[in-house]
Amino acid sequence: MRNQIASGLALAALFTASTASANNNGQSLAAAHGIPHPAVIAHRGASYDAPESTTPAYLLAREQGADYLELDLQRTRDGVLVVVHDDVLSRTSDVAERFPERKASPVSAFTLAELKSLDAGSWFNQAYPERARPSFRKLPILTLDEVIDIAEGNPERQPGLYIETKVPQQFPGIEQDLKTRLEARGWLDRPGRVVLQTFDRNSLALLHQAMPQVPKILLLWVGTKAIKPASGQDFVDSGVTDKAGFYARQQPRDQAEFLRWLGYARQGGAVGTGPSARRTGLGEQSYADLIQPWMNQASHARGLLVHVYTLDEPVDFDKAMKAGVDGIFTNRAGALLRYYQRPAEPEAAALERLGY
Repeated sequence: MRNQIASGLALAALFTASTASANNNGQSLAAAHGIPHPAVIAHRGASYDAPESTTPAYLLAREQGADYLELDLQRTRDGVLVVVHDDVLSRTSDVAERFPERKASPVSAFTLAELKSLDAGSWFNQAYPERARPSFRKLPILTLDEVIDIAEGNPERQPGLYIETKVPQQFPGIEQDLKTRLEARGWLDRPGRVVLQTFDRNSLALLHQAMPQVPKILLLWVGTKAIKPASGQDFVDSGVTDKAGFYARQQPRDQAEFLRWLGYARQGGAVGTGPSARRTGLGEQSYADLIQPWMNQASHARGLLVHVYTLDEPVDFDKAMKAGVDGIFTNRAGALLRYYQRPAEPEAAALERLGY
């Protein structure tokens, strides 16, 4: 028994030492690229407390002190860069009522004027009545420039932007379009002010070609068209109905498969990866566990940062940090800031002060 205890203590000490070493390594990598460590990345804004990707969500994240406002970039039919997560608009707008014959059409099928006519806030009140606010009704879809305006809007709190090229194959040239807008707005003048992210290796290469000086992240996912799963299945083909449970069981086919994707990140010019995580309570936005300590150590050994998506609870913040990540995408920026013992104005008070 005594030998077992000693062995256990030795393993614990080894894990603690390796985690501390990984965190130190990650801190150095982050500093080299001008990226805060550990980074608080407000996923679609403060999207737990306000409708995702809308003005109050981004204002709240800014006012609470998030390091980055995270956003998904698409392009309208008339060539304007807009901030929308889903490929279609039915989940987060009234498109089915406004344009019933086009309710399943992609964002790219709509002009900016058509998108601006949609209500992108009321769905939140219906989905989350306990967090509903009358002022969330009829919130508009935002353009990239409008999110930049928000980021610049408080001289004392100026978060960076963490931008994903969404379904980039639908938008040829979007990487260059993004460079043009960021350059025009003076957002390419400081290292780490912008971080670019994508799941798409081709888009990663195009982003690196357009903006070689800007830090880039390759997002990681377990699936038959991404990191090959040990199960050989995607959720849609599995026949199961419990999505979170399905992803909780997914893992890379083997260690070599995971390491292969770290190689893709390096080859594409990325400074880090954005792996998924399994939430303790599962539920929505819980996916495969790609932040196991060995994975984070392998990333750091290759000079790659680790920014994990998307965690909202202190128990998961703690697990992720102990595993050696360098930043966290979160829908609850205030909760993550408080976990890091950084000041964050209470959500309700901040929203009311902001007029919501």
